[in-house]
Amino acid sequence: MDKIIKNVLKIINDAGYEAYVVGGFTRDYLLGIKTNDIDICTNALPKDLHKLFPNNNNSNDYGGFNLKVRNYNIDITTFRKEIKYEGRKPTEIIYLNDLESDLKRRDFTINAVCLDYNEKIIDYLNGIEDITNHKIRMIGDTTSKIKEDPLRILRAIRFASNLNFDLDKELEKSIKENYKLVSTLSSIRIKEEITKILLNKNYQKGLSLLKEFKILDLLNIKYDEVNYVNDICGMWAQLDFPFTSSFTKQEIRNIISIRGILDRGEINNKVLYEYGLYNSLVASEILNINKKEVNNLYKKLTLKNINDLDITSSDIINTLNIKPSKVIKEVKDELVNLILEGKLENNKKKITTYLKNRKEE
Repeated sequence: MDKIIKNVLKIINDAGYEAYVVGGFTRDYLLGIKTNDIDICTNALPKDLHKLFPNNNNSNDYGGFNLKVRNYNIDITTFRKEIKYEGRKPTEIIYLNDLESDLKRRDFTINAVCLDYNEKIIDYLNGIEDITNHKIRMIGDTTSKIKEDPLRILRAIRFASNLNFDLDKELEKSIKENYKLVSTLSSIRIKEEITKILLNKNYQKGLSLLKEFKILDLLNIKYDEVNYVNDICGMWAQLDFPFTSSFTKQEIRNIISIRGILDRGEINNKVLYEYGLYNSLVASEILNINKKEVNNLYKKLTLKNINDLDITSSDIINTLNIKPSKVIKEVKDELVNLILEGKLENNKKKITTYLKNRKEE
């Protein structure tokens, strides 16, 4: 365990409180996977944490306290129990002084294993056994936990996919019976979970499970084939999905551009000019086109955008003896196409000669 994490635990312990690393970090630690997202649970109350970490004010109403130390994102949460939910959001909680009770409120056994300051493992719910057996098992009554928070359906599939684990039989049965609850989740939450599936190289398992449990049909997500690329817009571009509002404007632009290139099935001067190098490189990886060749093609491109055209609107007006109008854009578009096709050099003198000959025709 990194000394930065141990130092946070020590600060809390030295003040007389319990503190344990729990959740994904402990699970990944046992699997030999490195992560910088740390969850710490403690019996210290939020007001106590503010005293212990006075320069950090990142807290919420549910006992959560966030620290950012170097490259670590550390969430510290007071032992608690959710009493009342509205949708999937707890609206009433009580703080506890008991680790085991806090662990029982969590989702899966693999996420309920703890490490203390001395790296001693605390495992009240047989999480290590499930990690060893590569099994995703819900804590407590499976169906009740899913109805309490349907996001756990997508989380279960994501963990099964990313860790290459299997869902236990009870969890499989409950998902099949309650998969329609996924439609009650916000598009943002759905996007976040599917994104985490798509970013992992074992994404095919996640997509297969989403299909098997009819969740893709429920969400109206379709795809023919998805090739892995280390770019989330590139992954989403290979899916047909309706919830575009959960994406940023830039993400949507990139997704549309990558799809446009995939529809063409090749990377040429026109594609590079129209969609840019970034989207072309992403699409080239999906299309299994050599990225080095794409980079070289882009370097040789004399016209990367309309501003690179070596003639101005005024030059066109004077050469053709016309008035400013939409004709200027049509002429520029024609020149761009000719240059990209290699039929005309992006050189003012040669472009002017071409325009003069065009005028005479």
